[in-house]
Amino acid sequence: MCGITALLLSNPEIMASVELFEGLQMLQHRGQDAAGIVTCGYKGRLYQCKGNGMVRDVFNQENLQRLVGGLGVGHVRYPTAGSSSNSEAQPFYVNSPYGIVLAHNGNLVNAEELKNSLDVKAHRHINTDSDSELLLNIFADNLQQTGKFRIYEEDIFTAIKGLYEQCIGGYACAAMIAGFGIIGFRDPHGIRPICYGIRRSHEGFDFMFSSESVVLDALGFTEIKDIDLGEAVIVTRQAITRRKLVHWGELTPCIFEYVYFARPDSVINGISVYRSRLEMGEHLANQVIKECGKNLDIDVVIPVPDTSRVAALQLSHKLKIAYREGFIKNRYVGRTFIMPGQQMRRKSVRRKLNAMALEFADKNVLIVDDSIVRGTTSKEIVQMARDAGAKKVYFASCAPPVRCPNVYGIDMPSRRELVAFNRDNDSIAKELGADMVIYQDLNDLIASCQKFNPHITSFDCSVFDGQYVTGGVTDEYLAHLEKDRSDLAKSSRESLHSPDTIGLHNFLHTSSQSYFERNGWSGVKGVNGVNGSN
Repeated sequence: MCGITALLLSNPEIMASVELFEGLQMLQHRGQDAAGIVTCGYKGRLYQCKGNGMVRDVFNQENLQRLVGGLGVGHVRYPTAGSSSNSEAQPFYVNSPYGIVLAHNGNLVNAEELKNSLDVKAHRHINTDSDSELLLNIFADNLQQTGKFRIYEEDIFTAIKGLYEQCIGGYACAAMIAGFGIIGFRDPHGIRPICYGIRRSHEGFDFMFSSESVVLDALGFTEIKDIDLGEAVIVTRQAITRRKLVHWGELTPCIFEYVYFARPDSVINGISVYRSRLEMGEHLANQVIKECGKNLDIDVVIPVPDTSRVAALQLSHKLKIAYREGFIKNRYVGRTFIMPGQQMRRKSVRRKLNAMALEFADKNVLIVDDSIVRGTTSKEIVQMARDAGAKKVYFASCAPPVRCPNVYGIDMPSRRELVAFNRDNDSIAKELGADMVIYQDLNDLIASCQKFNPHITSFDCSVFDGQYVTGGVTDEYLAHLEKDRSDLAKSSRESLHSPDTIGLHNFLHTSSQSYFERNGWSGVKGVNGVNGSN
């Protein structure tokens, strides 16, 4: 899961980098592995700064000032396809044709086929394992087939329509063509979110794309709309043009956005994330009554901060049981779910949370979390509650059991790493050390979101039910994912990119960088991009 944003200011003399930086900070919850910004200045010159780390670590006042230009694209990365290598930080850039920059959120299920096709037919070299570089080169190759010296909106729509026909998966993209404008588009099923807004300025109108509406709200943009499934929106300083390019898809947004990923103050696909979580708490309370009976021996409801707070508050209200903040969060530790590696996640839980014995001692506690994925965090939390003196620990999840891999951009691919794989609720409770585990019913979860936009008839619930809406997900593909994306495989890849490892990949990457690139900033003009442009 990643966060993307793009900005075009009506005044080209004002630097877009500052607001792109602010937008990425507001999307930091969507990715903490890497961050990057590419801007476009005078005569189409591109400037970039990107690298591994949090937004505040990658950017400072000095390198933001070097990002010249009134339009640009930003990205925060959480690795799914590819590795955590510095070379895979986005946005990506190709110089031919026209100078194109792209940031992407999601995952392609036919990546190998596309990579082979680009090599054999288009003779385009792909330098990383990132799906984003594939999408960029497919878009670039489709544009190149126009053979034109200058392109227009019609050419871009044609290229994106071709991309929709070639690429299978869930993806939302923000792109920029040097000296032309910015572009936003979304897969034909609308799995991944992207929205846009307009802001009046002294010179005209500013325009922005973002993964979540909270960025647009905070920066003063209005008339916020979701990009529709299979739609593309092109923005220049002269016009805004939007067109739905495919008509065969059905809107099936990822339901895990509402459960976990999105900020509660965002609205996605017309659904308030906050209100959907309140409704999840309402339904989960009914499930607790169903499984535990009306005479509950629960003294207190305690959420796992931060995502589950809204649902836990509503659940406690429904059950008429006291709500307490029993876990205090260290805000300077990242989200454990999106940390690479099981060992790092396990170590980070106790560094991130501290249990207050005052709220646990001699009590029967109902802990509420947004979901249980690998079980690493949940197991540690249950043990922390017991160490703090809890008599009984019940554990309730706002989501159903996660039993299947996700192939659309969420890092939970290996079934054997999921605590619910091949286990019933009693076995899961035993594994976590809890007295009981209570899961949300899938139909209730769907109803919690659908209530606020009845026009959405289905969601991508593949992590719960194994139904992949795009098709093309074979047993062979899933087996490949499990092999490639297990924690063991990730650890092996990380060792290849460690500072102590000197290999051909690192030599090529380092030797191609200028002094400024090695220090986190570069100005790119026409000839090539840092990440293997054509």
